[in-house]
Amino acid sequence: MIDKKEYQKLVKEKSPASPVVRNCLKAFLVGGGICTLGQGLGELYMKLDIVEKDAKTLASASLIFLGILLTALGVYDRIAKHAGAGTLVPITGFANSIAAPAIEFKSEGYILGLGAKMFTIAGPVLVYGTAVSVIYGIVYWIYTLFAA
Repeated sequence: MIDKKEYQKLVKEKSPASPVVRNCLKAFLVGGGICTLGQGLGELYMKLDIVEKDAKTLASASLIFLGILLTALGVYDRIAKHAGAGTLVPITGFANSIAAPAIEFKSEGYILGLGAKMFTIAGPVLVYGTAVSVIYGIVYWIYTLFAA
């Protein structure tokens, strides 16, 4: 039987060295790039005479769309393989965490595959919150049509 010291020495010898500084730099650059893209989209939308509040909302929605699109195309996972946490932190990471399981189980059907796995893996809170916010937005929009 091997003692604790020998085991730790063996693990240290066999474990590959992790390039922590390089990984942190990649995560910082990719995460910062995603956030910079979001800021740029917001600025672009404001240049198109969209009110600042709406432009920021549209920029967030655009990033969510891009995250889902890149997930569906298999690009987001390839980026995440190199960028690590840089792709998890921004809003695109949340979009990826909801879209990836749904896309993976789509072959099982829209209800039992896509719908069920989206709720199981991504978390009911995220999906429920998104669905309720859409419903709330529609109800609010209808209310403003008749209140004016």
